Amino acid sequence: MSDPSGVVFPLDPTSGRRSTTATGRAVVADALRRVDAVGAASAERETNWRQGYLPHFRRLVEAGLTSPEAAHAIARDGLATLHDRMRWAGVDGDRPLEEAFADDGSVHTLGSETIHGSAAPDRTLSVPYAGERLAGDALRRRLDAWVEAGTVEPGCAEAVGLVIDNPDWLDLSDRTVVVLGAAAEMGPLRSLLRWGADVAAVDLPRKELWDRLIGDTHRLAGSITVPVRQGPEPVSQRAGGDLVHDLAAVTRWVAGLEGRLVIGNYVYADGETNVRVSMAVDALTRHVVDAKGRDDVGLAFLATPTDVFAVPGGAVAHSVDSYARRRTSKVLRVPLRTVSGGRLLRRNYVPGQDPGINDSVVLQQGPNYLLAKRLQRWRATAYRGDGGLVSFKVAPPTRTRSVVKNRALAAAYAGAHRFGIEVFEPGTANTLMAALLVHDLRTGSPARPTPWQDEAYAAVHGGLWTSAYDPRSALGLAALLGFASAR
Repeated sequence: MSDPSGVVFPLDPTSGRRSTTATGRAVVADALRRVDAVGAASAERETNWRQGYLPHFRRLVEAGLTSPEAAHAIARDGLATLHDRMRWAGVDGDRPLEEAFADDGSVHTLGSETIHGSAAPDRTLSVPYAGERLAGDALRRRLDAWVEAGTVEPGCAEAVGLVIDNPDWLDLSDRTVVVLGAAAEMGPLRSLLRWGADVAAVDLPRKELWDRLIGDTHRLAGSITVPVRQGPEPVSQRAGGDLVHDLAAVTRWVAGLEGRLVIGNYVYADGETNVRVSMAVDALTRHVVDAKGRDDVGLAFLATPTDVFAVPGGAVAHSVDSYARRRTSKVLRVPLRTVSGGRLLRRNYVPGQDPGINDSVVLQQGPNYLLAKRLQRWRATAYRGDGGLVSFKVAPPTRTRSVVKNRALAAAYAGAHRFGIEVFEPGTANTLMAALLVHDLRTGSPARPTPWQDEAYAAVHGGLWTSAYDPRSALGLAALLGFASAR
């Protein structure tokens, strides 16, 4: 197998290979070192990173709770060590990542093509749900029901309610939203186009992908401007940019867009490539901000709910109440916990915690997935700390293609409702998250007293934060029930 090129992990001096394990372990240790020397040393001593990574990622959250300054230090040090360690590999070997942007005449220029929609802009917020399209009071009732069930944080209903009250907010003509990962199921592209926005769309140069996106654009109200290579072929055959391998060209194209930008990070890839593409986005972000200035660039992120978060006391109280009331607590909990050695149906929290720590990590997703998502969280924290506009929202568990193709995770999602967790359809999730993006752009998304509160505000966690049980202690049972219901 040939050595990868573009944005890559560094070579491990001991093995001579590109080690995701050595890099991940070192990055977590470096991020902790200033505020938690014991935690940093513990990460460095971890001999089985692929199986034992979770306590160290959890510690990154816990150590940041001691003060806002500690959370900012972890974020900044984590970003710094990632940019120092990750490399740019080309024909002349490995170089520092920053040298991907060297102006040595080797970077080609991408042109632009704009595709316009044909429909009238929709100025009413509506969200597809259970075969209907909810708007106005019907949408408010659904939001209230989600809050009561513990599916979303109360701030979500408040934020989306403001968008319902201010339909003119859907007119985003004062900004260009750069959607990195334009074809992502969880991304906001189609909602933005329905509302008539001008979107700069970036995704891989794949004809079938661009045929689909261009076709959608023609049917909707907004426009997409896309990077293209020169040539006589149709736009779909020339469109796209590979962030991992063509980083400088895509960065220059984004930096050259006119007006105020919102850089939306919706990229995803499997395994270690997820870290590489997330790192490419972060390097692009730094360069565009340097070129245009913080006042002209906002950042947008969707966080995975299957991570470790500090959560408000209200979510803890909802979980504690559910633990006391659930029928399984009276019928099955004791024998299941006894047979499993305490691994099944554990409490989600110790009562009275504020904030609590929710650990909804799915271990099969692995440390590279968590590192890629943590990189995005660190950038959001650091950029907001510098005074930049940030929209960071926890998105719900959703039946996306990447989930459905994993049989075990698909089965767990199919049985999750039995434990108070709602798994969303993609159309519901991405429209709801697009509405929250609009809210943040229109209100300025002011910082809260602490970074953990910034992350938790208006979260759409699907009930993972408020469930009676620690999610991993119920996941296996949910999968069994999901498999049984599918037969």
